[in-house]
Amino acid sequence: MSDYRFERLKILVVDDNAHMRKLVVTILQAFGVVHIFEAASGEATWESLREHNPDIIILDWVMEGMSGIELMKMIRANPASPNPFVPVIMLTGHTSLDHVMQARDAGINEFIAKPVSVKTMMSRLSSIIEHPRPYVRTTVYFGPCRRRRQDEHRGPERRSAAKEAAE
Repeated sequence: MSDYRFERLKILVVDDNAHMRKLVVTILQAFGVVHIFEAASGEATWESLREHNPDIIILDWVMEGMSGIELMKMIRANPASPNPFVPVIMLTGHTSLDHVMQARDAGINEFIAKPVSVKTMMSRLSSIIEHPRPYVRTTVYFGPCRRRRQDEHRGPERRSAAKEAAE
């Protein structure tokens, strides 16, 4: 595992399946997380966000009522959102490329496929801590910068040079 001390983190686990919440809570407790909050719906999550102001949210995609994607968009875009910058890890069984891209476009920071492993959970938590990404606001998107690679381009117009080379 890592040398992180997670006891000061506040993590909100959101899943409508009580067994999955218990599994994630157990993993987080093994990491030393003490302040863990649970929610079984989007509505309960919104209330918990206001009440507990978590440092990280672990969010399921499929829930009754409001989906994880709808909730994510609400967290990022709603003017009443208590913290639109909160890092969110999507934990879901829906792992097609289309689903990963939808989650990314909704403003998710990290993505984990179910079934979750201890190693993967630690990897995603470490990524959020070690490599925080700046947030970007455009007319159609608000969330972490989607670029993960450090581009070595030097010059004002990277794309136009690539276009000329292709022609």
